[in-house]
Amino acid sequence: MSGTLRQAVMALAGGLPRTYWVLWTGTLVNRLGSFVVPFLALYLTRERGYSVAEAGLVVSLHGAGTVVAGPLGGTLADRIGRRLTLAGGLWLGACGMLFLGFAREPFWIAVAAFTLGILGELYRPAVSAAVADVVPPLDRARAYSLLYWVINLGFAIALPLAGLMTRFGYLTLFVADAITTFVYGCCIWFLLPETRPTFAAGDAGSAPRHALGSLLAPFRDPVFLAFGLPIFAVALIFFQGQVALPLDLGTKGLTPAEFGTVLSVNGVLIVVVQPFIGRWVGRMRRAHALALAGVLTGIGFGLHTLSSSMSLAALAVVVWTLGEIAQAPVAPTVVADLAPPELRGSYQGAYHMLWGLAACAAPAIGGQVLGRVGANTLWLGCFVVGSAAACWHLAIAAGRRRRMDELRTLRPGLSASTD
Repeated sequence: MSGTLRQAVMALAGGLPRTYWVLWTGTLVNRLGSFVVPFLALYLTRERGYSVAEAGLVVSLHGAGTVVAGPLGGTLADRIGRRLTLAGGLWLGACGMLFLGFAREPFWIAVAAFTLGILGELYRPAVSAAVADVVPPLDRARAYSLLYWVINLGFAIALPLAGLMTRFGYLTLFVADAITTFVYGCCIWFLLPETRPTFAAGDAGSAPRHALGSLLAPFRDPVFLAFGLPIFAVALIFFQGQVALPLDLGTKGLTPAEFGTVLSVNGVLIVVVQPFIGRWVGRMRRAHALALAGVLTGIGFGLHTLSSSMSLAALAVVVWTLGEIAQAPVAPTVVADLAPPELRGSYQGAYHMLWGLAACAAPAIGGQVLGRVGANTLWLGCFVVGSAAACWHLAIAAGRRRRMDELRTLRPGLSASTD
């Protein structure tokens, strides 16, 4: 039995390089201390006396900062290197966390929230680019899957810890979060070698000479843009779980505690099944996996038209979580393959920016639809959008396949995964 277990573990995690495990371990440390953002609205309303609307505006400012962080962090990763971007971004993020924690005037709280959105997320594209640098193409889906799993594991542990720590004051959350972020930066600085590919003069292909060219390169790539559109659509659906879903379930009679239990299904399911389903998804055609993710996300949120009880709401969460699990390892792998090696950070930054834009837009869209035409229309609309995204992924697969075939003639080591 121990031999079978060892084989299963090796199939899940074996063969990945040491540099990857430095990133994986540092991510776990950082996510174990992710205390502030989930509790930011509560901190503002209970500790600083903000109204719900004022707190929502500050949280939106934080989201706007994450939009900037994606392309900025990606461009820096390509220009100054992964190691410096990672360590510097994490250390600046720790400072941004303390800035927000000690800010007292409304103006400075708003500035600090926006600043934290930028600095706190600056490192993410560099992590994704570094994984693409050091992990062989055939193992990337598995590597991204394990990274996504550990993010959710740390987050699942951090939430109850944060709830307990609020007894000692909300400032404790800011300080503890800043410490774990700073420690992650130290792990990067002392343990992570630079992974950015180096090129001889004239060998960098079509790499732009200027930072603005690097920043805009993904948005001039029609294949990447075609891929990004359905990703953005699914992200808009996914972020309805942050505002529209708790409001709707509240009107249906679920208490905050019951809603927390329902939403915890998401984290528990990811932690329990992500490594195993991730392997199965990795063997699928990538267009099929992404289409499956769109369908499951749409169906899951569509089922909230029926979620009048905890059990039905939890069932809906199970379905859209399976969609999340299907997309998580595949999407960044596609981005890594489409990106020229010298622009991996910029492409990953553009991908992260799509999620930041969705995080900003989804609450406003969901709130408008919920208030004007009702919850059933919102959830049925999510089903339609998810189904459309799935069809779009299948429709663009042939074009991406042709691009990948062309790239393999230039980069023989490119992933053999099929779209």
